[in-house]
Amino acid sequence: MNILETIKNPEVLKTMDKRTLELLAQEIRERIINVVALNGGHLAPNLGVVELTLALHSVYSTPRDKIVWDVGHQVYVHKLLTGRNNDFDTLRQYEGISGFPKRSESEHDVFDTGHSSTSISAALGLAQARDLKGEKYDVVAVIGDGAMTGGLAFEALNHAGDLGANLTVILNDNEMSIAPNVGAMSLYLNRLRLDPLYTKRKEDIEYLLKKVPAIGTTMVKVADRIKDSLKYLLVPGMIFEELGFKYFGPVNGHDIGELKTVLNNAKSLNRPVLIHVITQKGKGYLPAQQKPNIFHGTGAFDIKTGKAIKKSQIPTYTEVFGDTLKNLAGQDPKIVGITAAMGEGTGLNGFAQAYPERAYDVGIAEQHAVTMASALALEGFKPVVAIYSTFLQRAYDQIVHDVALQNSPVIFAIDRAGLVGEDGPTHHGIFDLAYLRHIPNLTIMAPKDENELQHMIFTATKHTKGPIAVRYPRGNGLGVKLDKEFEEIPIGKAEVLKKGEDITLLAIGNMVATALDVAELLEEKGIKSTVINARFVKPLDKETIINSVKETKRLVTFEEHSLAGGFGSGVLELCADNNLSPQILRIGIEDLFPTHGNTKKLREVYGLTPEIIFEKINNEFKLGNNNLIKKIAINIIKKGS
Repeated sequence: MNILETIKNPEVLKTMDKRTLELLAQEIRERIINVVALNGGHLAPNLGVVELTLALHSVYSTPRDKIVWDVGHQVYVHKLLTGRNNDFDTLRQYEGISGFPKRSESEHDVFDTGHSSTSISAALGLAQARDLKGEKYDVVAVIGDGAMTGGLAFEALNHAGDLGANLTVILNDNEMSIAPNVGAMSLYLNRLRLDPLYTKRKEDIEYLLKKVPAIGTTMVKVADRIKDSLKYLLVPGMIFEELGFKYFGPVNGHDIGELKTVLNNAKSLNRPVLIHVITQKGKGYLPAQQKPNIFHGTGAFDIKTGKAIKKSQIPTYTEVFGDTLKNLAGQDPKIVGITAAMGEGTGLNGFAQAYPERAYDVGIAEQHAVTMASALALEGFKPVVAIYSTFLQRAYDQIVHDVALQNSPVIFAIDRAGLVGEDGPTHHGIFDLAYLRHIPNLTIMAPKDENELQHMIFTATKHTKGPIAVRYPRGNGLGVKLDKEFEEIPIGKAEVLKKGEDITLLAIGNMVATALDVAELLEEKGIKSTVINARFVKPLDKETIINSVKETKRLVTFEEHSLAGGFGSGVLELCADNNLSPQILRIGIEDLFPTHGNTKKLREVYGLTPEIIFEKINNEFKLGNNNLIKKIAINIIKKGS
């Protein structure tokens, strides 16, 4: 009998013996592998936390007790145990189960997450709310070792320890986040991980010290000082104890019995506790164990081979960016690449292999990446900070204060701009134009296709008058031919792709192709469009836009971005500042957080397909009727002559 199918509530786990839980762990791994192979998703992180999640739900009672999952891409096991097994086949599909914690989805999900290093802060807030209300429940934060490179995690640890808050932090040390962990904290955790005598040595020292006879208060103080000194010398976990936490570990993260024992001990202490758990990313599926970075977040794949299904021959924007930067770096020794634990995801791995001395992976520390880049730029280098749009939000103050204010010529390569699909609202890059456009000194570009992307990256490396950003979407390009020679694009110059007298279609980025499709649909109705590839969000090409608007009197702006404060807003400002009052329709994403789902489906849902936009234009401008009247008038004139 399938054990997983009998679980409707995690409380039943408390009645299961260790052997039953181990059999359940096998079933869960099979279930996750089968679904992710079809839908894509975060495979390796979830396979690594199966036993840990089972132990947590065997000891704690959710939703009364609160478990906060850092980043949240490792909650598939949690979802299977909390009543969502029957719907699990819809994982990451439109109107299906989210790949991240979702309070609106289940009472067992207590805090929405999707970005790194937030769990301890959230858990501390929950613990303080509990105490202020006089309630009694346990709060647990589960955070990966990669997320510990984020400064927010240490801010929360410091505050929680200072308050003496009753909460438990589980440090899930799987030796690898999305990219190999970097920095002093990673080295520190390696010391703990590689010291098999650590736990026994700690226990022996404390046992022997208790045997030292205390002769008066003086000797007690001396014994305490000796104990502290020896602990500093022999117990690496003291960094957490100095922050005010009781440290347990390292603990085998795949031994359910050992995990339950430690968790029960932590529950009884009524103070800040940190449990250091060692797990293996991808455990139970050999391809994921061998290549955990590839299977961190994966598309559909063949279970037998682990190979991706339907791999397109058209290069992705990310690949074109990576190849372009590597080629340019061969010609320009001043180019430096910086990523925040996303070397593979941003396409910087090839650059790093070719020029390791000029490649920096700073860990999950976007703020540090941006400020460090500014200093490099001020010293004459050309730092390229490659970060996903949604993650660059975390470094907003640094962009303003440390880069733009000093007019530091940092290059921002903003990947995953626009709708990104199945990862959902925490990952859609639909706010970058709004939070960048108003910053002085900053130039912003967006390519219509992958060929234009390589020219924009080249242009950015030649731009020395201030910071410059290039935003581009996730996924494959349009399949256009890539020029062999790079060309510098004039700053602030748009590109007129098609001329017509009835309406201006002004588009940015990947919406240029959509605008061209709309123009074809309009032309079938006898409506002639001017199609402009804006290329620059800032500065806008005033002359080209104004001349076209004066001629057509009608304007449609296209962007895969929030309408509030985005590209269309900038165009409206341009028209207002120049006393232009054309009929205007803005196409973009309304004031909402788009859900998860296939990007093709999401573009339909949010009205970004050519057919839907064509209907919107017809409804807004009644161009079909106007054009009919124009034709009748022409015919009358012809007959009269």
